[in-house]
Amino acid sequence: MYFLNYIYFIIITFLGLKFLTQKQVLLKSPLNKGQTMVVTGPEMFWILTFSTGLLALSAPGTIDLMAIRLLVLEIFCVVGLFLVKDSPVLNITFVFYLIYIVWLIIGLFYSPAPSYGFRVILKYLYPLLIMLFASTVVRDKEVFLKAGLYARILGVISICVYFIPHIIKLFRGVFWYGTATAINYISLCIFSLTLFYFTDEKKKNMFFTILFMIPCLLWVLRTSIMGTIFALSVFFLFKYKLRSLPILFAIVIAGITSVFAIPSLKEKMFKNDNVTIEQLQNGQISKDDINSNARFLMWEHLMEKFYDGREITGSGSGCVQNYMYNNYIFGGVKVPHNDYVQMMCDNGIIAIILYLLIGISSIIHCFIIFNCSNDGAIKSCAIIAGSSMAGVFLTMVSDNVVNYSMATLSMPFGFYGMMLGLLKGAKVKYPKSHNDH
Repeated sequence: MYFLNYIYFIIITFLGLKFLTQKQVLLKSPLNKGQTMVVTGPEMFWILTFSTGLLALSAPGTIDLMAIRLLVLEIFCVVGLFLVKDSPVLNITFVFYLIYIVWLIIGLFYSPAPSYGFRVILKYLYPLLIMLFASTVVRDKEVFLKAGLYARILGVISICVYFIPHIIKLFRGVFWYGTATAINYISLCIFSLTLFYFTDEKKKNMFFTILFMIPCLLWVLRTSIMGTIFALSVFFLFKYKLRSLPILFAIVIAGITSVFAIPSLKEKMFKNDNVTIEQLQNGQISKDDINSNARFLMWEHLMEKFYDGREITGSGSGCVQNYMYNNYIFGGVKVPHNDYVQMMCDNGIIAIILYLLIGISSIIHCFIIFNCSNDGAIKSCAIIAGSSMAGVFLTMVSDNVVNYSMATLSMPFGFYGMMLGLLKGAKVKYPKSHNDH
């Protein structure tokens, strides 16, 4: 069945190229199902690219189809930036991100494995290009809604594939691994929750909000559970500010309680089943009680080998992947399950500071826009981008989020780019081009 992924790849690539060079496309309006809207080719390319991030299209063999797909999408985004007459929105977040990429490139010159470093840079580059492209082409709320709704449809399809018996056999390698998919659901959960508050379809959007929370619980994925809780907390902090404190407290209590109340989650969280919530209250639970699946030891090993003594610059872009791919360590694990540890080992404290500045600056910007704008679409995009950015950035503490950037980081950065585009469209006051017919 993996052969089908090559066909899917060819089809999506052809459609992407077709849309990039096409003048306009007719779509159903997301605001009125009985009407249609006209979008430009690049806008349709954006909708296609953003909404299909969950498609990994992996295939075993010598050809790394996922890497090729990533490179093709990046090339298309760069070409699209030149084809679109408008210009991307450049702000402080872009500056931090650009400096970060330059620092990774500098890291190639003292890296023991620049080829691996180049692959790492491509994965970091994709969210930046997604953000720039979205800020360039998205000027109308219909495009923002259409991209988000199509992404949600694909998310629902992926849930059906994973949870309906035997169907997954027909979709081998089509969607990303469960960990990457669950992190993608964080953004879809926040998107649905936002529509719950900003549209009249309350029941429908609350259903989807809950639906995208369920997989990480059933799969007992601690990282995505943690990311979802944090994203929800930031969402309510955006919306209610200090009035959200009781809600935040309730979310935290619910999260902690679930760890001890759900047997499968408790078993995965702790080495000893006898650990109780009372011990947590008394401060009697230590790092040694947590079942990290040897991650703590692996992180310490990597830090000692590549970070200690090189704290400022690290050992060079790609050094961690080179080491883990070419040496059998910790049972053959190929990734460190902590993007921040890999950053420090590869490119030192400078990399960590720059990358955190990217996230923090974008979240603060989203908070400011959410509270200052009177436009419902801009406010929606701001709260989705800021909340999902916070949740996804937290998951990087214990997962390989950058490795799955097409499915994970592309979502919050995509929403952030759309927010920037909508802001520019509102300021410039473009004539309405997406007329209903």
